[in-house]
Amino acid sequence: MPEPSVAALRAQYDEIARRLDTVGGGTAEREALKHEIIGFFKRVDVLIGEMTQLKDDIRQLVDKYKQVAASTTEGTAPEFTGSRPGIHADHIGASTFIEKGWSLISLGDHAGAIQALQKQKVLMKEPANSLARINVGYICLKKRIFGEAIEHLSKAIRLDNDKKATLYAHFYLGLVYLQREMYEDAGTFFQKTLQLGPNLIEAYYELGRAQWFGGDQDAARRTWQEGFTTNKFNPWGKKCQEMVDLVAQGQEPPRS
Repeated sequence: MPEPSVAALRAQYDEIARRLDTVGGGTAEREALKHEIIGFFKRVDVLIGEMTQLKDDIRQLVDKYKQVAASTTEGTAPEFTGSRPGIHADHIGASTFIEKGWSLISLGDHAGAIQALQKQKVLMKEPANSLARINVGYICLKKRIFGEAIEHLSKAIRLDNDKKATLYAHFYLGLVYLQREMYEDAGTFFQKTLQLGPNLIEAYYELGRAQWFGGDQDAARRTWQEGFTTNKFNPWGKKCQEMVDLVAQGQEPPRS
């Protein structure tokens, strides 16, 4: 039997509500309605549980997709070192939309992520929400709106109220300056990223690129080697080794 749609459940709710408005004084009719409401509640509760489990399973698909994408692309979406963002309960429901934004960014749906974050005007209601700021900053980075990206990411660093948000704000600022070919500034932010989170192996990869294009090829080789040594099983650790091998053959690392 196919599961009912939300519209079908709403229609059932409206039907029960209509009958409640016109229920007579008969005990049997009231009892029948009571049992129907109880059954309806239980049915919806089961569906909510099943949908919640499905939602969690879809998150696993997102994480799996990110692992596959990391082995084939240089771009990054928020990974939060393999765990979910540090989202807290709140009275405006912002956390739900931040997590939706995080998942959509991971899949490259930047327009959908913006819609999720704007739906509740998260930054307007919670201007100190650094997780929302780094999500918006990352979207601006991918859209090459660098000025706005710098504004949001710098604000997250100044807030300094979530360790992972602060970590990724530094990393994304490094990417902003790398794309703008401001290699010294990019290197500074990548180095700070590694101080805050030495297990974010991608920062080694990007720091090496900043050093290489900034003219310090020897430092770049050392950085990539360190990234590989730190975690040779990580996709970005493997990319670091690929860069060591690539430049040893006299080739240039990719610029994007």
